[in-house]
Amino acid sequence: MGEFWPVADALTYLAGNWRTERTVRDLASGDEGEFSGTTTFGRLEEGGLLSQESGIFVWQGVPRPAERTLRFLPGRTPGTADVRFSDGRPFHDLDLTSGHHVADHPCAADFYRGEFSVLDADHWRTVWRIGGPAKDLALTTHYTREPTDGHAGATHDH
Repeated sequence: MGEFWPVADALTYLAGNWRTERTVRDLASGDEGEFSGTTTFGRLEEGGLLSQESGIFVWQGVPRPAERTLRFLPGRTPGTADVRFSDGRPFHDLDLTSGHHVADHPCAADFYRGEFSVLDADHWRTVWRIGGPAKDLALTTHYTREPTDGHAGATHDH
């Protein structure tokens, strides 16, 4: 198919800074929101990465600051990751060796299914579907690698 870009090691691929653009769609009401910000995957001393997302979430025309922190720890097999909430609770596994991964996460009465797609060296996407008694949401996030100072051909618009 060629749609996905295989990644030998998820943690190596994710390390660094990413521009983050997310749409949130309430499939029941038709309401839509948008998040725009950055996600930084910084190295943890004990191994793995600390993912820190911050930006502005606009829902029903109201902008609010939003942030989220996750821990991406080395997984059970080489090249995979064990993704945990900031307090250490398990979230999902992550295996990008095929460039594509589906993860499930039950949460109380709700169920989360995440689809991860690596598009190329500098672009990846997640699509989360959240369903439950009071929720029917679709969250689509596009990540674009931020250029670094040492990156060949990188331009800065500052």
